[in-house]
Amino acid sequence: MSKTILGISAYYHDSAAAIVSDGKIIAAAQEERFTRKKHDPAFPAEAIQYCLDSANIAIGDLDAIIFYDKPMLKFERLLETYLGNAPKGIRSFIQAMPIWLKEKLYLKSVLRRELRQMIGDKKAKLPKLLFSEHHLSHAASAFFPSPYDEALVLCLDGVGEWATSSAWMGKANKLSPLWEIQFPHSLGLLYSAFTYYTGFRVNSGEYKLMGLAPYGEPAYVEQIKSHLIDIKEDGSFRLNMDYFDFATGLTMTNSKFDKLFGGPPRKAEDQVTQREMDLARSVQVVTEEIILKIAQTAHKATGANNLCLAGGVALNCVANGRLLREGPFENIWVQPAAGDAGGALGAALVAWHHYFEGQRVASNSPTDDQMQGAYLGPDFTTEEIEQVLKEQSLPYELYTDAETATVTADHLSDGAVVGWFQGRMEFGPRALGNRSILGDPRSQEMQSIMNLKIKYRESFRPFAPAVLAEDVADYFEHDRESPYMLMVADVKNSLRLPEGDEKLFGIEKLKQPRSSLPAITHVDYSARVQTIHKETNPVFHRLISAFKEKTGTGVVINTSFNVRGEPPVCSPADAIRCFLATEMDYLVMNNVILSKKEQPQSAIDEAKAFEFEMD
Repeated sequence: MSKTILGISAYYHDSAAAIVSDGKIIAAAQEERFTRKKHDPAFPAEAIQYCLDSANIAIGDLDAIIFYDKPMLKFERLLETYLGNAPKGIRSFIQAMPIWLKEKLYLKSVLRRELRQMIGDKKAKLPKLLFSEHHLSHAASAFFPSPYDEALVLCLDGVGEWATSSAWMGKANKLSPLWEIQFPHSLGLLYSAFTYYTGFRVNSGEYKLMGLAPYGEPAYVEQIKSHLIDIKEDGSFRLNMDYFDFATGLTMTNSKFDKLFGGPPRKAEDQVTQREMDLARSVQVVTEEIILKIAQTAHKATGANNLCLAGGVALNCVANGRLLREGPFENIWVQPAAGDAGGALGAALVAWHHYFEGQRVASNSPTDDQMQGAYLGPDFTTEEIEQVLKEQSLPYELYTDAETATVTADHLSDGAVVGWFQGRMEFGPRALGNRSILGDPRSQEMQSIMNLKIKYRESFRPFAPAVLAEDVADYFEHDRESPYMLMVADVKNSLRLPEGDEKLFGIEKLKQPRSSLPAITHVDYSARVQTIHKETNPVFHRLISAFKEKTGTGVVINTSFNVRGEPPVCSPADAIRCFLATEMDYLVMNNVILSKKEQPQSAIDEAKAFEFEMD
C-alpha cells in the first residue's frame, strides 16, 4: 500500500505544511519562512508547494489531505463559552463571529477553494479531505516520529478544540487517549497570561518569559497558587477565571489580576523591572511543579518507561530538563516543532497510521528518530547561491568542505560573528545548525554583542550552546542526546567561576561571568543544550570539530539566523539581506564565504533600509 499525504495547519498562528509518503517524512515547513511574516497564520500555499515539489508530486496525485484540527468542535467551544458568560464578552463575540461565519466555520469549502486556486482550476477534482483533532495531531507528531515502539504521550498547550492538556498511550501504529483537561483550565494559557502581563506578545513571547525567569525570585508563587490556580496532588488543576479575561474578553488578564500583582501590565516599550523578573520566575516554578506532578501520576498509572511531549508547553526546555533529571521516565523525546506548526506533520501521520492503517517500525534507539534532525525544509546548491551573489555584484570566496570549516573556525576564534547557512532549513522554532548565527562561547562580551548588534533584541536573552554530541558530558551535567535544543542542563562545576563579592540583582547579574564559557552560561549556571551528531549534521559537526582543534573547546554559540521581528532566513537572498543589515562579520553559505568588510556600502545601505517588523 503506497500513500502520500499532505498535512496542513493554518488560520491560528504558525501555519505549516508537511508531506508524508508511506510513513516517511519527506518535507515540512512553516509558511512564515516563505512569506517573511512572523507566525504567519494564512493558508500555507508556499509551504504546501515546497512540500509537493520535494515529493515530486502534484495536488491531484495525493491520496489524502488532512487538516490539524476540527473547526466545528472549536466553534462549539466558542459558542458555549460566550453563552455561558453572556452578556459579558459581547465585544469579543462581535469581533470573532464575522471571521468564523465567513471562513472558519466553512473551513472545508475554504480549503478546497485555496487548493483549487493553487491548481489553477476552480473545478479540479481534489483528493480526500480529512480532519484530525488538535491534540491527536500533537500526540501523533510526538509519538510516531519518536524512536519508541511504546510510550506515554503528554500534550500541553493553550487550547485545541476543548482539550488543553491530554495524555495518550502510543503503541506500534496506534494512539489511545487516556485523559484530558478542558478549556478554560489551561497551563499554556496561564503561562501566556503572564507573558501578556509582563509586556511580551502572546504566542511568541513565552520563551522570553522563560529566559527572564532566572533573573528573578519566586516571590509570587504563593499568590499564584492561592488565587489563580488550584493544583491537585495528581497534577490536575483548575484556574480561577475571576482573574482572567481570555475566555470572553479582548485581553488575557483583568483588573482583578492587576490588583493582585500591584499594577497594570507592563507596556512593551517600558523597562523590564524586578517585578517582571519575579513574576517570570514564579510562574515558571508553578509550571514546572504541575508538569512534574502530571508526569509522575501518568507514569504511575501506565508504567511507561518512555515519554513523548508536544504542544506549546513542551517548548519550555527548563521544565523538560527537570523532567529528565527528576522525573520517573528513562527516556524523553520532544517533538522539535512542538507548537501548532508541528500539528501539520502530526495530522499527516494520523492519516497514515490511523486512517490508512499504515505500519510503523520504531528503532528503539534514542538517537535514531524519524525527524532527520528536523532538517526538513528547502536547501540550495552552491551554484544557486553564487548566482544570487553575482546578480547582486557581491564579492565572495569559494572553498572546499575542509577549508570552509577551518576558515570559519578561525573567524569564530578571532571573535567574529558568523552567519551560517547550510543544507535543509529546520522545521520548528529552533535554529539547529543550518540557519544559524554562530559565535565564540568563551567571550564575555559575545552575549551582549549578539543581542544588541546582531539580533536587535533584549540584552537579557540567553544564547544556546551547540556541542559535539560525544563531548556533551565534558561541559554540561547532561550525558545524553539533545539534538533539538529542548533540554536545559547546568554547566559543569569544573567550568564555573566563583561569584564576586558584590551582590548583583536583576539584569546586573549579566555583568558577572559565571563560567569559562560565559556567553552560553545563563545567570543560574544553566544552558539550553544542543548536541551535534555526525550522522544528522556532518557539516556542522565538522565546523565545531575544527573549532575544537583550534581552541580546545567543542562548543559554539548557536542562535537563529534572523533579527528580532523576522522569521529565521529561508533562502540565500534572505540570508544576504540579514547579513548586510546587521553587524555580522562573515556569512558562510555552503562553501561560499562573504566578508562584511569587502561588501559595497551601497548594498549595506540598501539592506539596512529594509523594514523589519519588530515584535
